[in-house]
Amino acid sequence: MIQHASGGLIRPHSSRLGLLHRLADVAIILFMLWLCSYLYGVGSHYYHELAAAWAIVFFLFFAEVRGLYQSWRINSLRSEMALILWVWFAVICSVIIFAFLTKISEQFSRVVIVAWSMAAPAGLIVLRVSVRTWLRFLRREGRNSRTLAFAGAGELANKMASKMAAAPWMGLAIAGVYDDRESAPLWDGLPFKGDLAQLIDDVRGGLLDYVYITLPLQDEAKTLSLLNELADTTASVYVVPDMYIHNLLHARWFSMEGIPVARVFESPFYGVDGWLKRFEDIVIGGAILLCISPVMLLIALAVKLTSPGPAIFRQRRYGLNGEVIEVWKFRSMRVCENGPDVSQAKRCDPRITPLGAFLRKTSLDELPQFVNVLQGQMSIVGPRPHAVAHNEQYRKLIYGYMLRHKVKPGITGWAQINGWRGETDTLDKMEKRVEHDLFYIHNWTLSLDTKIIAMTILKGFSGKNAY
Repeated sequence: MIQHASGGLIRPHSSRLGLLHRLADVAIILFMLWLCSYLYGVGSHYYHELAAAWAIVFFLFFAEVRGLYQSWRINSLRSEMALILWVWFAVICSVIIFAFLTKISEQFSRVVIVAWSMAAPAGLIVLRVSVRTWLRFLRREGRNSRTLAFAGAGELANKMASKMAAAPWMGLAIAGVYDDRESAPLWDGLPFKGDLAQLIDDVRGGLLDYVYITLPLQDEAKTLSLLNELADTTASVYVVPDMYIHNLLHARWFSMEGIPVARVFESPFYGVDGWLKRFEDIVIGGAILLCISPVMLLIALAVKLTSPGPAIFRQRRYGLNGEVIEVWKFRSMRVCENGPDVSQAKRCDPRITPLGAFLRKTSLDELPQFVNVLQGQMSIVGPRPHAVAHNEQYRKLIYGYMLRHKVKPGITGWAQINGWRGETDTLDKMEKRVEHDLFYIHNWTLSLDTKIIAMTILKGFSGKNAY
């Protein structure tokens, strides 16, 4: 028996609980500062109280900006923990900058502030773990649950249902699927509840809380009609996009003489974002190049002494907007292939020199590309550039392949830190790499670049597929 939300605890008191949630976070931040001060024998301190006040203001601001107080049903504990850490990091940085600008940083007990910066997020996470544990107990008792249904049978509904079934912490009970199309696909494993008119009746009867519309794009009229009917109810309504709408959701909208137009396939680096990206490349790239220049000189000398040929190999690859650029690398092979047919390096490839094998395994052969970054041909972070011959091969096989070139190629990227580097001996490997590259382009932020650079330093210089 599926129980609907009329017996739940959250919806009737959601605004009160939201306020209590914020007050609880504030209390934890204050308590952790008091506890750290007490344990280190500092006691009450005006400047610590001032820091706490500013931390609370910054925390509530960043928490609202990042949606920390959204419904817990749609976010996993892991994602919420990551969000808390992000928000708290922004808070600590803001407090430090505030203390520096007001010239009161010397008034703080550094050991207390450091301890507080670690204890507060720990307390915030413990609070959420405790609340989620309590909610799971209530849901096992049949309380605090929500019922949902799918409007439209087919693959999207099946996929969403399987995801929800694998996440019981969401507290969502699936009622079934509604559809009135004669050619509707089979609803694998989902109980059929009736047509869309029956769906409206069940929503108005209080039997359903959430409605996920999974109708195909070509049923636009049916979707609009259903939305109009559901607008006269209190149900929460979601539209699950197919691939076409998914692309539109990542599009940038602008107005052309009053007509809305969507940039579906476009670079994210326009205006201020483009300046920030270039600033990042110049500052970080210049600093890294300065630090690694002695290492690069030693590698260049080693390459010259261990095998005949140039120390630097320049290979033609596609750059921004598909323009051909010359990407610099330390030569790791006995040959310099740069023609219409280029074979990818394979395990135990006879073309690779002994020193080259080490350079490729550790990605040290890529270091000269920081020169490409300062030249403006590449970025530190972006899709890895492929040889021109490989681009011509895969652009015919993989949908959206050439969209990788709407941004500058990078020394490292989202695909590389997720394990999709090195040889792509099967089509599905290249498809996964392209999938990760497009994810990066759609979701670019400076913080994402920072994460990729940090993860590259920690684990990205070697890999089982790099040879």
